[in-house]
Amino acid sequence: MSRGELSEPASAHEYPAGHLHHLSETQKKALEEFKIICEEQGCYKPGDESKQPTHDDEALLRFLRARRFVPSDALAQFQATEEWRKEQGIEEWYDTIDIDEYEETRVLYTHWTGRRDRTGIPLYVFNIGGLDSKKLSESDTPTKAQQHGGLSPKLRRLFATYEHLTNFVFPLCSSAPSRKYAETPISQTCNIVDISGVSIRQFWSLKKHLQDASTLATVHYPETLGKTFIVGAPSFFPTIWNWLKGWFDPITVSKIFILSDAQVKPTLEKFVESHDIPKRYGGSLDWEFGDLPLIDSELLGLMNMDEDIPTILPGPIRWRKSADGAKVEAHALGSSSGQQRDEVIAHMSSDVFVKSLFVLD
Repeated sequence: MSRGELSEPASAHEYPAGHLHHLSETQKKALEEFKIICEEQGCYKPGDESKQPTHDDEALLRFLRARRFVPSDALAQFQATEEWRKEQGIEEWYDTIDIDEYEETRVLYTHWTGRRDRTGIPLYVFNIGGLDSKKLSESDTPTKAQQHGGLSPKLRRLFATYEHLTNFVFPLCSSAPSRKYAETPISQTCNIVDISGVSIRQFWSLKKHLQDASTLATVHYPETLGKTFIVGAPSFFPTIWNWLKGWFDPITVSKIFILSDAQVKPTLEKFVESHDIPKRYGGSLDWEFGDLPLIDSELLGLMNMDEDIPTILPGPIRWRKSADGAKVEAHALGSSSGQQRDEVIAHMSSDVFVKSLFVLD
């Protein structure tokens, strides 16, 4: 097992260090200073007894961790992201994206298995071998409705997957009471990146797609990437890795592990229960890349979903308060044939959900 070089001791960045309720005194002061300067700049409003803050503490901490807890540096990135979200209309776009379009392009990016690692962090898989330049070019052909703000349709859809992560998956996983560090909201993923069978020519043809996706995600959704296990690496991968790791900061590189075939099963089992690891990687979970998430039993129980239906509906989902405020509801959104969808597919008690500390609209 190998990983990139660190400029600081790895222990300083091991989860949950630097996350809510696991901050050093210096980090606590940085968070308070960050809130003050963000409020002064008009990109953050604190909450009170009658309303929630515009951003929860863990969301703000993601930007601080990305900038080594230097508030002024984090402010620049936070402001740029907030301006970008307004310019792109990300909130409205996520709620109204065509469901078929969302699902057709979901396989172009990493997505959730419905399971979690041993600390409760959601397990994502990305099978790069399933990508090809032709499929990517087809996904990038814009319609009139898709042309927006200079972003290609392909990259706009990338952000739909991140919105699904932050608006549905993180809050859901944060609400699980049995997980380790239950006092700390979940704000990152555990990832399996499968590059088996990928040729150097295919890597080269996918270079721009992978670089654009990683760069923009790092800028606008910082510190959402947790431990990442690269499996199926071909013999030429060390050469490829030399330019791949240049896309990431040293802290992110330190979270990336390249596994040999013999290391995959024993290494993954150190971090993920065997029944939550897909069969392809040595576990017993009957899940393939491209499938909808197979939600684990604890999360299903929290969501008050029928256990005979272990998957969620396709398309975007967002948690919202119920009209009476007694519970929160998972709304399946998006559109189909031009018709807006808004279907409640699950719900949980506000008392349980509020522990996740995520802002609800």
